[in-house]
Amino acid sequence: MLKEHNILLGVTGGIAAYKVVDLASKLAAAGAGVRTVMTDSACQLVGPKSFEAVTRAPVYTSLWSDPEDHETTHISLADWARIVVVAPATANILGKVAHGICDDLLTTTLCTCWATPMLFAPAMNTRMWENPATQRNLETLRGMGVRMVGPVAGRLACGTEGMGRMAEPQEILAAIETLAAEAVENRG
Repeated sequence: MLKEHNILLGVTGGIAAYKVVDLASKLAAAGAGVRTVMTDSACQLVGPKSFEAVTRAPVYTSLWSDPEDHETTHISLADWARIVVVAPATANILGKVAHGICDDLLTTTLCTCWATPMLFAPAMNTRMWENPATQRNLETLRGMGVRMVGPVAGRLACGTEGMGRMAEPQEILAAIETLAAEAVENRG
């Protein structure tokens, strides 16, 4: 289903980042090309080498590419991607993307990918999820065509129960497959 689909996977600094390694593995097993962009905060929670191992592809962590690399990283990633997935999509990344803030490799790449199908998997504390600013940012993103999968209710990292838990990797994978099928349909 995902063969010949290039998927750019953005990983942010939510505690659910550890689950995204499983998602990356599932995408690679399904035949997708996967390139991963991680924020500095994501790198504090899970190592880039984990994503490299399961995708067999380099992981990008800095806007400032190697001086021997003459490509502009955020542009080349945007040109390569056919689908963009951000998981976990924290309140921080939702706000930045909704308002065009480009202060790291992931946000700069997402700004460049505005015409590429995007899927975000929100994950945050219930109070952050329910914050009116977060809800406004979600509406802005939906208005820009960004799809959402989750969040779901359940036990959160802080020990409370409530809405804000990231959708499970299998559910995110199903949403990606739907987006890929729609992209093929629209091309045909």
